[in-house]
Amino acid sequence: MEECLFCRIINKEIPSTNVYEDEDVLAFNDINPVAPVHVLVIPKKHISTFFAMEPGDELLIGKVHKAAVQVAQKLGLNEKGFRLVSNCQRGGGQLVFHIHYHLIAGRPFGWPPG
Repeated sequence: MEECLFCRIINKEIPSTNVYEDEDVLAFNDINPVAPVHVLVIPKKHISTFFAMEPGDELLIGKVHKAAVQVAQKLGLNEKGFRLVSNCQRGGGQLVFHIHYHLIAGRPFGWPPG
């Protein structure tokens, strides 16, 4: 997926400020943060949307969630808390078509979001 922004970040074609990386997951600071803490957590495998998941990808998404928790712990968010958000399809707010989660924290969040 050479046109995918996140695949280009994974392949180190575009620089990023990484906060976590393992063989399956990459987490890096968002370049346009919406909160004092705004980290994107992505699978290294290109999956455009949740609707494009293949059998076995649920294990990878579990690893992404586990990595998000590790990032939150590393950033000292255990007590303060955080929000983990993923948008799906344009109508849901997805702008980059590679599954990703926004880990955001450091300011109050309302409910419902939007």
